Amino acid sequence: MDLRIDTLTSPHGKTHLVSTATVNWVLLQSSAGITLIDGGYPGHAVAVVESLRRVGARPEDIRAALLTHAHVDHLGGLVKLREKYTFPVYADPHEVSHARRNYLEQATAASLAPIAWQPRVLRWLSQIIPLGALNKDGIDDAAEFTGLGHLPGRPVPIATPGHTRGHSAFLVADGEAVVTGDALISGHLITSRQGPQCLGPIFTHDPEQNAESLEAIAVTDAQLMLPGHGDLWEGPIRTAVEQALHRR
Repeated sequence: MDLRIDTLTSPHGKTHLVSTATVNWVLLQSSAGITLIDGGYPGHAVAVVESLRRVGARPEDIRAALLTHAHVDHLGGLVKLREKYTFPVYADPHEVSHARRNYLEQATAASLAPIAWQPRVLRWLSQIIPLGALNKDGIDDAAEFTGLGHLPGRPVPIATPGHTRGHSAFLVADGEAVVTGDALISGHLITSRQGPQCLGPIFTHDPEQNAESLEAIAVTDAQLMLPGHGDLWEGPIRTAVEQALHRR
């Protein structure tokens, strides 16, 4: 199974960025168990279990799952995992209805049509469709997060609306790193561009709001970016934000 795991150790446990060719998720691990941030496509449920095994944990150790946002490539694996395992799923108050699928706010066949002919996009589609990219299932009991300090890893949410209206980033590893979801990424299969960047308007609900929201990430003291797509990025997070905004 093609998984890469980058691990950070801090006083309150370990933070693992799990990377695949198409999307990433994060495991926050402490003696109290696991906080899972995102879960990949529906077809990644087995890979999430494998990533837990590789860090010495089990699905039964999941105390909660947090969503950066409710696109199928971040929510879908959680839907499948919950068919077998029991854990709550939390999201920003503005994202809960999206997670429950009261509405769906993501790229569609129609919006992808203008770029679908591009070789990189065709290869990307050939990988994500078998993973369940067309699945529209939600999590009916997704709930709003409030305080998260009791969860393994002590994640701190940072509201970053724009990619979706309720997108959230998370400060982790005792402030050393930011899980940026899709508000700020470092790479994607549809482009050869590497390094900090924002996803384009086809994939982002409100690009201008997304750009404005990045200031909430930039003001942290984090030195590591754990993106929803692409490799772990090291350096002052403000530098990452400035590079991404310059490349828009």
